[in-house]
Amino acid sequence: MTAISLNLEPLVQGLTHEQFYELCMVNQDLAMERSPKGELLIMSPVGGESGRKEADYIIDLGIWNRQTGLGVVFSSSTVFKLPNGGDRSPDVAWV
Repeated sequence: MTAISLNLEPLVQGLTHEQFYELCMVNQDLAMERSPKGELLIMSPVGGESGRKEADYIIDLGIWNRQTGLGVVFSSSTVFKLPNGGDRSPDVAWV
């Protein structure tokens, strides 16, 4: 997946997690992430092969998680606030 990095520091300097979430909600057609430096990353859509692999990972992890009941599975639509200050959306996540 290719990302476009926009340095909007003068505009988004000190953007809170809630403000970043609001920015994502008013721009739902864009897959946005934020680097630990505060750079806004706009992710391009994945291609067919990558999308298929992502779906396979979600299915496999979801089946395993239902059998074990050890956590929660999230899709790539979920944004996670990381300890380093970044906000990222992995292809699949298990918590």
